[in-house]
Amino acid sequence: MKFGTKAIHAGVEPDPATGSIMTPIYQTSTYAQESPGRHKGYEYSRTHNPTRTALQKSLAALENGKWGLCFSSGLAAIDTLLKLFKAGDEIISTDDLYGGSYRIFKRVYEDFGLKFHFVPMQDMDAIRSKINANTRMIWVETPTNPLMNIIDIEACAKLAKEHNLLLAVDNTFCSPYLQRPLDLGADIVMHSVTKYIGGHSDVVMGALVLNDDAIFERLSFLQNACGAVPGPQDCFLVLRGIKTLHIRMQRHCENGRKVAEYLEQHPKVGKVYWPGLPNHPNHEVARKQMHDFGGMISFTLKGDVMEDAIGVLERFKFFTLAESLGGVESLCGHPATMTHASIPRADRDRIGLKDSLIRLSVGIEDIEDLLADLEQAIG
Repeated sequence: MKFGTKAIHAGVEPDPATGSIMTPIYQTSTYAQESPGRHKGYEYSRTHNPTRTALQKSLAALENGKWGLCFSSGLAAIDTLLKLFKAGDEIISTDDLYGGSYRIFKRVYEDFGLKFHFVPMQDMDAIRSKINANTRMIWVETPTNPLMNIIDIEACAKLAKEHNLLLAVDNTFCSPYLQRPLDLGADIVMHSVTKYIGGHSDVVMGALVLNDDAIFERLSFLQNACGAVPGPQDCFLVLRGIKTLHIRMQRHCENGRKVAEYLEQHPKVGKVYWPGLPNHPNHEVARKQMHDFGGMISFTLKGDVMEDAIGVLERFKFFTLAESLGGVESLCGHPATMTHASIPRADRDRIGLKDSLIRLSVGIEDIEDLLADLEQAIG
């Protein structure tokens, strides 16, 4: 199946009881058994739920993976993945990443004995320099949040395999429509399903997709044992959102390009971060591994004054100032005080996360209205 057909059909079948086209919301906590241990594949909804099963199959198909697992949030997915490791293990991560990922790495799992190295992953030598006998995983986020750096997944996969390491990729900014890391050699893909896959700002959820049977069995055990699972209503909403993923992402990309090109020529804008621009440092890598360039854009203002950025954010009308991203409506944020406030100021300065940096999640509204909103807000 082509991607659009997968989005509508993969993993989803008419309900055998009624013929319902839409997967039913199995709003139940438990299931009748004929005899102890004799049941229809479902015992308790923390362990399995038919609505969640359909979603997990759909997500696996979209990523060209064998196994999908859903969690109550993206961070719950990361939390479960980190439980594969033990005290003394080391993980190499990109140095520009979502603040919540940094927080759970540094302020939660370092207390349990894991060690994290944060490096600029556009440079393979920077990754290689941190590999040692204790290294277990490379954690990639591409495009990065919020500086939109592009990391070469195939190159990372080759390096990981040379050293028998796992390669995990946070694919949230792209969705499976724009990028499929398993096809590029990654072992595990993570999504904050809250974002583009759900697409309507009405669900909080995370997912892991992979091919390895043994790792899947361990993660499946942890999913059940630790219990950070989504409810069937949320799974239904994501299944519904997936059916328009390809159409939504096409419009996000179209609008993103026009917004990026507008910002690039604006006299008050300093720098524009969007991998679709030819002057992006890793534009060619983005062209190689992404189907298109997405609707996530960051930009700075000339003079780099935080108050100027806050003024722009307060004047927006269609770009709503809010956490999160990837919904059909356009959102804006100030990473230094919002999504990345948990990252120390010195670390933000080191990677170039400036006080005036504004992050846009460009929605699917009429582009003329979005450009007019940028014009009146920036001035």
